[in-house]
Amino acid sequence: MSWIQKLYETYEAAQVTPQAFGEAPLVPVSHSIQQAHILVKIDGEGNFLEAEVRKQYIILPATEKSAGRSGKKPPPHLLADKIQYCAKDYPDFRGGKPSFFVDYEAQLKAWVESEFNHPKAEAILKYIQKGNVLSDLIKEGIIWVDENSHLRTSTWKEEAGGGEENEKTPEIFKVLTKKDGKYEIGDALIAWRVEIAGDLCANTWEDIGLFKAWSGCDAASKKTYGRCYLTGKDGTAIAEQHPAKIRHTGDKAKLISSNDGAGFTFRGRFTDKPDRQACAVGYVSTQKVHNALRWLISRQAYQNYGQVFVAWAVSGKEIPATLASSSDLFDFDLDIEDLSSQSAKSNGPEPVPDNTKNFAQRFSLGLKNYLQGYRTKLSPTEDIVIMGLDAATPGRMAILFCREMMAGDFLDRIYRWHSNFAWWQRKTMAVEEKGKKSKVEVTWRIFAPAPRLIAEAAYGKRLDDSLKKTTVQRIVPCIIDGQTFPRDLMQSAVNRASNRVGMENWEWQQTLGVACALYRGFYAHHSQTAQRREYQMTLETDRISRDYLYGRLLAIAERIEEIALNVAGEKRPTTAERMMQRFADYPFSTWKTIETALRPYMDRLQSKRAGFLHNMRTLLDEVMNLFVAEEFCQDNKLSGEFLLGYHCQRQILRNNKSSEQADQEGE
Repeated sequence: MSWIQKLYETYEAAQVTPQAFGEAPLVPVSHSIQQAHILVKIDGEGNFLEAEVRKQYIILPATEKSAGRSGKKPPPHLLADKIQYCAKDYPDFRGGKPSFFVDYEAQLKAWVESEFNHPKAEAILKYIQKGNVLSDLIKEGIIWVDENSHLRTSTWKEEAGGGEENEKTPEIFKVLTKKDGKYEIGDALIAWRVEIAGDLCANTWEDIGLFKAWSGCDAASKKTYGRCYLTGKDGTAIAEQHPAKIRHTGDKAKLISSNDGAGFTFRGRFTDKPDRQACAVGYVSTQKVHNALRWLISRQAYQNYGQVFVAWAVSGKEIPATLASSSDLFDFDLDIEDLSSQSAKSNGPEPVPDNTKNFAQRFSLGLKNYLQGYRTKLSPTEDIVIMGLDAATPGRMAILFCREMMAGDFLDRIYRWHSNFAWWQRKTMAVEEKGKKSKVEVTWRIFAPAPRLIAEAAYGKRLDDSLKKTTVQRIVPCIIDGQTFPRDLMQSAVNRASNRVGMENWEWQQTLGVACALYRGFYAHHSQTAQRREYQMTLETDRISRDYLYGRLLAIAERIEEIALNVAGEKRPTTAERMMQRFADYPFSTWKTIETALRPYMDRLQSKRAGFLHNMRTLLDEVMNLFVAEEFCQDNKLSGEFLLGYHCQRQILRNNKSSEQADQEGE
């Protein structure tokens, strides 16, 4: 249970940092975080001032039971709660849920009458006892009723004059969630603002003095004491229930649950509930642990349809996002258009390798500089924890993944993943122009794809949530533990990139970039040292492997036909595009078909683009001469390496000056 210890230490370290009071605050002990819908303002004597619809997250005092409440009669919170708890006159207006006002009032009254009383709590008690909460909200136009005093739970039409009718939609409907076609007014949560002369903090969810007053009252009410197995202290108030709402405010799944008083789920191994005889955790301890985890998830977690992965430094210092793509981590300004600077200085489009401009080295240097910023802040021996959570049922949450490592090792693993799996990826960016709507610009940037993008490349965008979560779960150990990337995921992405006919062009381009990244990364960190090999992110004109050269041939054939179609004003897929899947399976026999299909297009270019055609024929001959004769004639299936050769050759042909000129002339 070391993850509990680390979260406890994180809470202790974080509660004194500025981040604890930011947009996603660190919740104090005996409190919870909830989404409020209505703000009610009163004075220090409990007199109503005004109200407004305001949807926001607030910190509210909560009991051990209310923090994870469920069932037919959920226990109330202390101050901020739903209308069905706070409004004494709620039953007077028909159409709502059962009223829980009696329990809410009794609980608040007990706090006010204790030694931990607070002026704001006393003012709220005075106001709710008047029994006008819902009536005041109706007068303010927050809540609406019909002529029979029924609560409005759906939109309605009103006469607007001239026989016309307008549909009426109150503001409160815009912040509530519709259930079974209706809005449940009783679910609207009220936040309190108590304006007292001389008190500069009127909002109850921001008053630290109010937090401390309730925490003291709640601690004094505990009845079960024993040894806390987390802190090792005797005489500690023991938690009878552990908090929920870990991933979000509506989350009912719990990491720790030991409140089974019936049903004998522990099968007689204990004479009493296991939270007292097996492993007892102190109330304050479990509050700090769960509040720290909730805080971390809200700030920096990777969330994937209920699945959550979060990494943090126990010291509270900032660390890089673990499952983000390289482009989300840092701004690497190398664009695919830089390839044009490698174009041949001669008449041909074949690029001349520039050894002073290695894209992989430049990306690696940029990544190192980015991570160096974290290395200067983090000690190499600081603790880093990575956890993965998911819930198989609505009430129980499981830990999918948990690792502890030193900061130095963590940053090394992040560097290795992003450097090994970097490749040219399709990226869309919104570009704003003055006086015009922003337009989407497509660029190619070098970065390692995020796990979610890898899952889509391997199985398609319409894969179900379960498969997506399973795929991400398989990728995480490759990043954190340095495990070899799953071959089946890599091969699935390669197969989909080869079958471009079944995808839209933008999706295929995205899949192609991811497939190349996975193939490159798979062999850069192969489980067998003898199988490891490095691929550059530029066209390797000195690489003479069969699969790589076949990929280059396919790109050249595609470009020739593409320009010929452009000259004739035709828009349709080229032969190379249509036969890409068959080419990957039977390259030698399929190349004959593609080469034969090129002849009429070459004849067309001979009369209109003779210079371009000469360059392409020269390039074809150069690539063909690089083949080993016996290998060229083999019709065995191509590996994913052919995509690397194809992608690099394709991008250079589409971006060098001679091709650009040919495109412009053909338009």
